[in-house]
Amino acid sequence: MSDPEDFRRETRAWLEDNCPASVRAPVADIKYLYWGGRRAEFLDDDSQVWFERMLERGWTVPDWPVEYGGAGLSQSEQRILQSEMRRLNCRPPLFSYGITMLAPVLLEYGTDEQKSRFLPPIARGEIRWCQGYSEPAAGSDLASLQCRAVLEGGEYLVDGQKIWTSDADISDWIFCLVRTDPSAPKHDGISFLLIDLESGGVSISPIPLISGASPFCQTFFDSVRVPSQQRVGPENGGWSIAKHLLQHERAMLAQAIPGVRPPKRSSLLDVARRSLNTPQGPLPDAGLRDELVQLQMDRICYRATLARNTAAVRAGKGPGSESSMFKLYVSELNQRSEDWRHRAAGTEGLGWDGEGFDPEEIQATRSWLYGKASTILGGTSEIQLNIIAKRVLGLPD
Repeated sequence: MSDPEDFRRETRAWLEDNCPASVRAPVADIKYLYWGGRRAEFLDDDSQVWFERMLERGWTVPDWPVEYGGAGLSQSEQRILQSEMRRLNCRPPLFSYGITMLAPVLLEYGTDEQKSRFLPPIARGEIRWCQGYSEPAAGSDLASLQCRAVLEGGEYLVDGQKIWTSDADISDWIFCLVRTDPSAPKHDGISFLLIDLESGGVSISPIPLISGASPFCQTFFDSVRVPSQQRVGPENGGWSIAKHLLQHERAMLAQAIPGVRPPKRSSLLDVARRSLNTPQGPLPDAGLRDELVQLQMDRICYRATLARNTAAVRAGKGPGSESSMFKLYVSELNQRSEDWRHRAAGTEGLGWDGEGFDPEEIQATRSWLYGKASTILGGTSEIQLNIIAKRVLGLPD
């Protein structure tokens, strides 16, 4: 490893010279980051330049081994690079579930052949991945999934359905949990497959949401043939892999995505002052006052605790069961905040679309509606409480 200060100076100089000015600003939504994939389009020319320059250095996935498309940076060097990118407000050159969720699984459980086959295309942004876990009758009780895979010769024949598969309609491959032994206890008969969504027998249908926009889809498998070499880990050993991946997913959901900053909204206090016609002084509604103060204190505590945990992760401690604590807390906190905003806004929180509505009012309505999903996606709050009780607090069943 080079001297840390030398690495910092070199990294800072390179970023200053190579990160276009327009990429040194956040995007309003995660969908505007570059996700890669067969049908990917760059937001603009500078985003493509930035991606290509970072790719050449192996900095789309800087801590990965060089042979898989990374730069082989040490933990210390990775932290320095992240720090210098934050200093300039650099957007990530590439973001994907392949990087944040699938890659940790492949690096931990994949064969050498699987790592060589799948990781470099992820690093190059050539393949966009989605997640195939939940089913109509297997959401919170994920281990009851019934999408079946039967081994015939050297291939699995997959039949069944997945639901809430985010962005499946614009993805290329799916990492999928399937049942390979129906006679085994439900946690013991599951395998982890990688499936090309262009395979024969795959069909995808988007799911509209009440909030007016949705990344969700239903994905159907009708006698889809999947080579056995695309099974990660042992047959019927997929549950351990699934849990490992979920730790990374929940850690991602609990933290702000680098390079993404939603449009600034009026503070909760400003919303209440406008609605209650109280430009200054205490709010006349004591109940609203108490709730507002509690929300603000909870937000401060969450950010402080998350910052401490993030520092531990950067020091080399991977996400563990505590990721469920953060996912639970932030989803409940966001839902409470949106509900408070909606109630405090009164009739100003009813806008939906069309002329005469302030854009922020429309956003408040849609955010409130979408907030109803925040305690379900990524694992329900009830499931997170069970995990915290067992894995963090060590309570008996």
